[in-house]
Amino acid sequence: MIVALRRLFVSVAIALAGLPAAAQVGPTPAEIAGYTGLFAAAQRGDVGSIQRLAAAAPAALAARDGHGRTAVHVATFARQREAIKALAAAGANLELLEHDRYDAVTIAAVADDEETLRVLLALGASAKLVTSRYDGTALIAAAHLGHDGVVRQLIAAGAPLDHVNNLHWTAVIEAIVLGDGGARHQATLKALIDAKANLQLGDRSGRTPLALARERAYAAMEQMLVKAGAR
Repeated sequence: MIVALRRLFVSVAIALAGLPAAAQVGPTPAEIAGYTGLFAAAQRGDVGSIQRLAAAAPAALAARDGHGRTAVHVATFARQREAIKALAAAGANLELLEHDRYDAVTIAAVADDEETLRVLLALGASAKLVTSRYDGTALIAAAHLGHDGVVRQLIAAGAPLDHVNNLHWTAVIEAIVLGDGGARHQATLKALIDAKANLQLGDRSGRTPLALARERAYAAMEQMLVKAGAR
């Protein structure tokens, strides 16, 4: 009963914090239908048109749609990896934020799109940016969702392991508080532990990852944390 009440309290707290089920906003069908020029080329993955349009008007690489997306954001949402490569080769900035403060790396991370993320990181996009309305990172977003493969890529790319967002949560805490305790969130937590993330940083109330795992009766996570020296 106590555990159930605590889970209910956390759910309410998350709702009050304004955490949406899907914080990112990809182009709608209507927006896609209205795209022209470089945006349309990025959406459909037309490398030849991207090369031609970018050469004729380089400023178009930084142009924004109504949601603040650049052609890079559009190509990332559409999983058009060759388009991303063409845009980068033409000089596009891979680290710009759209209106909800997401960059291409975080968009790919939230989508669990490991291949697009791999392309972006290989092209030099940073895994270290502070993104989203929660002042988080791509790593925190991926940990929240249990995207363990993405988490491992981001760690390898130098993502800050112990960044604290404005909800006062780290990637370790989000893997627990917003996770389901299942296999992918366990694998996410393991990746963070193996990378030497700080396991003693608490939430706004001072509760450590170990305390939070115990509150949720996530026995496997609790065992992992204890074995790693968490208190």
